[in-house]
Amino acid sequence: MSHTFHIPVLGLAYSVDTPVKVARYGISSVVSIVDDMLIERMRQFYTEKRKETFVPINPKEVDFRSKRITAYLNLIKKIVDEQFDTLKKQSFDDGTDLNRYFKLLPDTSPLKSKYEQMRSKQDRIVVSALQQELLNEMQKGEIQVNIMAKVDRMNPDTNGEQLSDSLSALKGFAESDINSAVVLSAGMNPRLYGYLENFADFLPDQWGKFKKSVILKVSDFRSALIQAKFLAKKGIWVSEFRIESGLNCGGHAFATEGYLLGPILEEFKLKKQEMINELYEMYSKAILEKGIQLTQAPQMKISVQGGIGTAHENNFLMEHYQLDATGWGSPFLLVPEATNVDEETLELLATACKNDFYISSSSPLGIPFNNFSKSTSEKQRLERIAKGRPGSPCVKKYLSTNTEFTEQPICTASREYQNLKIKQLEAEGLDPEIFQTKFNEITEKICLCEGLAAPAYLKNDILKPKESRAVAICPGPNIAYFSGKFSLDEMVSHIYGKLNLLNDNDRPNLFVNELNLYVEYLKKDVSKHLQEMSDKKAKYVSKFKEQLQVGIDYYKQLVPKITNQTEVYRKKMLNELKVIEEQLQQLNPVVNQEI
Repeated sequence: MSHTFHIPVLGLAYSVDTPVKVARYGISSVVSIVDDMLIERMRQFYTEKRKETFVPINPKEVDFRSKRITAYLNLIKKIVDEQFDTLKKQSFDDGTDLNRYFKLLPDTSPLKSKYEQMRSKQDRIVVSALQQELLNEMQKGEIQVNIMAKVDRMNPDTNGEQLSDSLSALKGFAESDINSAVVLSAGMNPRLYGYLENFADFLPDQWGKFKKSVILKVSDFRSALIQAKFLAKKGIWVSEFRIESGLNCGGHAFATEGYLLGPILEEFKLKKQEMINELYEMYSKAILEKGIQLTQAPQMKISVQGGIGTAHENNFLMEHYQLDATGWGSPFLLVPEATNVDEETLELLATACKNDFYISSSSPLGIPFNNFSKSTSEKQRLERIAKGRPGSPCVKKYLSTNTEFTEQPICTASREYQNLKIKQLEAEGLDPEIFQTKFNEITEKICLCEGLAAPAYLKNDILKPKESRAVAICPGPNIAYFSGKFSLDEMVSHIYGKLNLLNDNDRPNLFVNELNLYVEYLKKDVSKHLQEMSDKKAKYVSKFKEQLQVGIDYYKQLVPKITNQTEVYRKKMLNELKVIEEQLQQLNPVVNQEI
């Protein structure tokens, strides 16, 4: 692996073509394959950019969705392969992409050391031999794909096989030429997980290598093990657990019941080998039935993402928890070379402050969603409410799951649903204040299908007439500590500690940041249920608080081990933990009173 970090999936459009921009430099990234309409448009864009004839895949074709995804991934692979071959034919002179490849590498990379050695030599024969070794050892970044298990609308029968959105996306990836990984996120989907069995590329060769591998994005050890066992029994190996902070991340926020990132990483570190042994026992039996015999467990990596902001944090996580890699997502939204962010949104992001980012109820999925208050999507939502026309036209229907008023599922962000729900609310004759609260809850939902796809259309100038220009964006709260627009070289240099891109805001340690987010989340939850605190809710709050306290106690013990920071830094962290602990304790009287 050339680099020790990857760029996680960023919404629908933000990283949809990131491999085309960074893979030739050895940087891996993740493409969302949820939206086949966006993918087909991007395939047309790149096909025509290459001056080739674009042949559309018609929605009336059998399995059109999976075919679109396969065709797009094959095109992306072709482009990246060509870029990489071109790069390798260049000279090692300053200013070439080949030279840039090596300069971007971390100083800890053996390949970087060999590059520096080559540059220091005078003997032409030695230099030429070293250059050939460098060329032979170069690696492209992986083109990984993401399937969000909860986005799983059922589709009509095609060729006798009824494929849901997630299954058709998996089929599209499985039938592509890419040898890479699918990142499965948002919890277990038995139907999707079972479907993996249908594709031989997910089975190992005699050396335990996979053409296509499985990465699980998880937020706690217990659920990770449950999911991995389910897959192992079906002969599917989890090649990587990608641990993500429950709240200190972009996109949907899957809050755990107070389980914090530090203790979760510690559990993975302590139990990794035990977990591998347990899973391999199940896995080896399952693949033996498929005619495959292995003598040892395939490789299993552990990585982490969500809220990492400095090289010190990155290095501490890698070393202390013995990780294989880290993920840096939201900061790359400020890197135009790497992601699709339209110019207006980029300007708004680059000058935003901490209070502009918040966890909302904007997602039609009913899952907490990281939102940006200055986004053009939020502006459009408020304008529609002011005009008495709340809600969005529903075109793509990927998130149409509600059947409260209709036989066919509709989306809670749609104009149809919100009108029906508001009429129901008006008939209840509620107190004006309560009515307004419930009205705000209904109309807070935004169209993610259109809003998260728009930036790719805007940036690449392929927006069609009458299509909405409103952009939804869902960065993690950590982006508040970065101000400005950055080059790819600058962001990579920041990750590896050669440059500091943080603004002047006083940024707490990433563990403290996440802890603060959890305490605020709990406070809001308690406040929301003050009038009707059931026994079940009280027990939930109590357990949540206990887990947060466990986390605080763990961090107090961890602080002295953060030896790559100053004593001042460690004292500050301990003081911040003490303040948060006091805030947590102050929740006691409120909860107890309601119990």
